[in-house]
Amino acid sequence: MPSGNLILPQELSRTTMNISPNGVIVPATADTTTEALLAEAYTHGVSLPEPVHSTIKGDPGALLVAAQDCNGSFENIPVKRKKGPAPRLTEPELCRVCGDRASGYHYNVLSCEGCKGFFRRSITKNAAYKCKYGGKCEMDMYMRRKCQECRLRKCREVGMLEECLLSEDQIKAKRLRRQSTDPVSPAAAATPTLPAKMSPEQSDIVEQLLKAQREVLHPSKEDVEKVTPWPNDSDQSKEAAEARFSHFTDLTILGVQAIVEFSKRIPGFLRLTREDQIVLLKSSAIEILVLDVARRYDEKMDMLYFWNGLPYSRHNFKHAGLTELVNPMYDFSKRIRNVHIDDTAYAILASIIVLSPDRADVSDHKTVEKMQEVFLETLQAYIKTTMPSDRLLLPRILMKLTDLRAINNTHCEQLLALKVENHKIPPLLSEIWDVPQ
Repeated sequence: MPSGNLILPQELSRTTMNISPNGVIVPATADTTTEALLAEAYTHGVSLPEPVHSTIKGDPGALLVAAQDCNGSFENIPVKRKKGPAPRLTEPELCRVCGDRASGYHYNVLSCEGCKGFFRRSITKNAAYKCKYGGKCEMDMYMRRKCQECRLRKCREVGMLEECLLSEDQIKAKRLRRQSTDPVSPAAAATPTLPAKMSPEQSDIVEQLLKAQREVLHPSKEDVEKVTPWPNDSDQSKEAAEARFSHFTDLTILGVQAIVEFSKRIPGFLRLTREDQIVLLKSSAIEILVLDVARRYDEKMDMLYFWNGLPYSRHNFKHAGLTELVNPMYDFSKRIRNVHIDDTAYAILASIIVLSPDRADVSDHKTVEKMQEVFLETLQAYIKTTMPSDRLLLPRILMKLTDLRAINNTHCEQLLALKVENHKIPPLLSEIWDVPQ
């Protein structure tokens, strides 16, 4: 799934106007968003399906109605804007994608709940659809269920933006960051911050996670010795390239197996349905793998250390055919060096990643969300207990989940590239990442 920072419709400058095909010009003030402008236009009975920007001098607080006469000239008539919110429409607003009743503006477009959810699932899952009817379906409330490719294309055509998607983890991180940066009252500032104490339940969670981390999260020495040996770097034969690829896939299999065993020991995980357990494991495995390896990054040598204790350079990854993942992994490893994630914080964070309720195809969203909240509160309590002076540490840690989501999407592209290049992906990895054989 694309991941990145949320990009809302840009606020227009004080001299930027929106001109509709009906001839109405709506100025944007510094605190007026695109949605507010659309609402203002609807107030005057004007539809603005595709706003066009133009620069016009004048009072930005007025609504200029441009009336074109038969000679093609324009007469600008200023109309004062009323204070307060725009009155609600008497007629129901329709979804720009399928024509159903709209529930509001979602991802930059007036749309219904169905199309909103469809667009979100399609982007986060990086879904690839195929139209059975030639890719020219007219989208309505009936066809939206019949052709997903044309529905997604229509979402993009009317202006839905992938950049507007925000995961549950990003929302929580953004909320925490906003709370951390709120101005502190003089009375609160005068009171010294005392280290918080973890509750007995939270201490028990940490103890269980650390035990699981010690026992199963890292592969055993015996398993590591079974990994395909790394060939000599000077050997550029086809067999050597296949051996390097097998070397990395063997290490990845060990990591995935360890993550599965660790996840089973996350308190409450086994109470979820088997289907949700599988969905959460499949979608989170690569993110936990990257996070774990990134913690052992050697910045001076620019190398990553895996569970076998050996260092790997960017050159090693590229020669194994893993070109798509190289730069994102190393760049993430560099950035995470600025965030203090010890073994305890890592174990809790890994649990938070597994229990992400916004993963595609999760059925019991509310239960997973409640479980994740417990671990978020545990991480917050742990950080307040161990590092009470760093108020921004928790938001900084949680914002790294955004980077991991982006790497997850890149990993999907890497799998596709490997399939195209006829690399043989082991059955376990093909199954967990839904790679067709």
